[in-house]
This record gives sequence, C-alpha cells and structure tokens, in this order.
Amino acid sequence: MKSISAMELFQIVQRKESCQLIDVREVVEHNDFNIGGDNIPMSEIFENIQRLSPDQPVIIYCQKGIRSAIVIQRLEEKFGFTNLINLSGGVDAWRKDIID
Repeated sequence: MKSISAMELFQIVQRKESCQLIDVREVVEHNDFNIGGDNIPMSEIFENIQRLSPDQPVIIYCQKGIRSAIVIQRLEEKFGFTNLINLSGGVDAWRKDIID
C-alpha cells in the first residue's frame, strides 16, 4: 500500500498537483475539521466507488490512518485500484505536522 506523510501532502496541495482527496471519516468528524476533498464515509465507500478518480492519485485519509488503510486494502483487493494513497497518521498527523 502506498502512503504519504502530512508534509508530502501539504507540498502537493501547495504546488496544486493533480490529486483527489477523500475523507472516509463520518460526516460529523469531517464537519468538525478536515483538510479538504470529498467526504465519503467508510460505510458508504463501496456504494460510491464511481466517485473515485481512475485518472489521478486518490489520497484517502481518516483520523489516524487506520480506517483509510482498511478502505484502500479492500478497494485494491475487490476492485483492482492501483492509484490509492494512504495519508499516514491521518488528520492527527496533519494537525501535528502542518498546523502546530
């Protein structure tokens, strides 16, 4: 599974590189704090795979990087995705490395 650090993602965003951000946390978590992108909760991701871009890197994140890793593993195994990247440490890492 490919992964990316909060600092690497921050640099991608700053350079405006093409990628899709997906937050797999629940709506209330996303509304409380997010780093952008679409919110597709883990429980709804398989019903919404058409929303995942096949043509660019898709960076998937959650609070700590655990739910996003599970989602990526399942999407790669069941649907053959090869362009998925996990945000290591999730939103917690973003807050620690980028905001603090």
